[in-house]
Amino acid sequence: MAESGGIFVFGRKNAWKETADIHVYTARKLSDMAGSLERLARTFELDGPCGKGLSREDAAAAMQMAAAMVCGDCERCGVREEGRKKDGYYLYYLLRAFEQKGAVDGGDMPGMFLDSCRRREQFIGYLNRNLGRASMNLTWKNRFLESRDAVITQFRELAVILEEFSQQMEQARDVTEGWEKAVRRTFLLHHMVVERMLVLEYGGKRREAFLTVRTNHGRCVTSADAALCLGQAMGGRDWVAARDSKSIVGRKTAVIRFLEDGAYEMLFGAARRPKDGETVSGDNYTFSRESPGQVVIGLSDGMGSGTEAGEESRRVVELTEQLLAAGYTPRSALKLVNTVLLLSGEEQHPATVDLCCVDLYTGVMEVMKLGAAATFVAGDSGVELLQACEAPAGVLSPAEPALLTRKLWADDRIVMVSDGVLEAFPGDDKEQFLKEYLENAGAQSPQELADMVLEFAGACAGGARDDMTVLVAEIWPK
Repeated sequence: MAESGGIFVFGRKNAWKETADIHVYTARKLSDMAGSLERLARTFELDGPCGKGLSREDAAAAMQMAAAMVCGDCERCGVREEGRKKDGYYLYYLLRAFEQKGAVDGGDMPGMFLDSCRRREQFIGYLNRNLGRASMNLTWKNRFLESRDAVITQFRELAVILEEFSQQMEQARDVTEGWEKAVRRTFLLHHMVVERMLVLEYGGKRREAFLTVRTNHGRCVTSADAALCLGQAMGGRDWVAARDSKSIVGRKTAVIRFLEDGAYEMLFGAARRPKDGETVSGDNYTFSRESPGQVVIGLSDGMGSGTEAGEESRRVVELTEQLLAAGYTPRSALKLVNTVLLLSGEEQHPATVDLCCVDLYTGVMEVMKLGAAATFVAGDSGVELLQACEAPAGVLSPAEPALLTRKLWADDRIVMVSDGVLEAFPGDDKEQFLKEYLENAGAQSPQELADMVLEFAGACAGGARDDMTVLVAEIWPK
């Protein structure tokens, strides 16, 4: 360790070598953890898939138990013999009758049984009781297996996240030496002392910086201002302080994490209207930047309208936000949201999910849909329609969200709408109707365009027959 101006700094070569060794070690450990999670997921899968319904073995067991309770040694009607034939057609017929009506009655039993059995009502009662118990056991087993599948999905997605982060760390390149002098000099001019720093460059030339810094004049400097200083020192590129870093640089030394900002920016507008007669909309939306390089736009339409639908869609939006912030991919986040809705109670609470993720470094947009209405992308070349026919979240298991990818260019606008907006338009091809309207809308700000679409939809329908929400986002290069 060398001393310079009262500040202790590590010897460059040894510090860089040590940092590189730590990266390699950490990357390998993360890769090992990812492999362990994948092996755990495969172990869970050995138990087999969920059962879809009662089997003939269940029907046979129900008949044999009923016969044991009622028939004794009697063999006159032949029902006990039918119960022993696990591949017999009668067992299949018995199951279908129970599934359709919820109970078996005398009309479902063989004629010989009805003619010869003196205790037929008691036998049918025991048979229904046994089939009901078997059905309840199957329901609980399937619930358990669905929970197991959710755990498997989480294990697999965590394994993917760890593996990706491991590869990112292995590819990270230490570029501190090229910027250290300029950064120290610029920060000192703004009364900040950089004691230590590390600048890493990842694939795609994205950079991340860790600065151990303090002020030297007794005052405080915001992390946002420190990010501006870092940008000045490193070629004028925009930098931002990470959300998990301190917001103030003071006299006490602190480590601040800075991230290089994306090459694009987005402006957002939203307009919504509840169904006529309701005070609360059943639609909910989000526009968030959990990381400087990504914008997430989400829209969820709860089943029906009013407070209950609004609570359901709000829960879907918040859970999706949390999963994305934790590092889940959009597809995995929606699959987990679907599983949570399926396991949340006896009643189904389906909600459409429309998710749009924009990479501000590359301008690439990923659209994920579960039962959602079409998304429109308006640009210089016209309006493009992105749609997919998928069931809403909370209906099917497993659910596989539709994935649509598109490159966005300067001034492209993304328009997302709920079903209530599309259903307000006349004709059978409602998507084409809105597409033509957007093509003739002219250059408007995102908020103005959202207000115009909502007002136009209300005018076409003569009011709000359903909850209506319009989201508009516009991208432009910095």
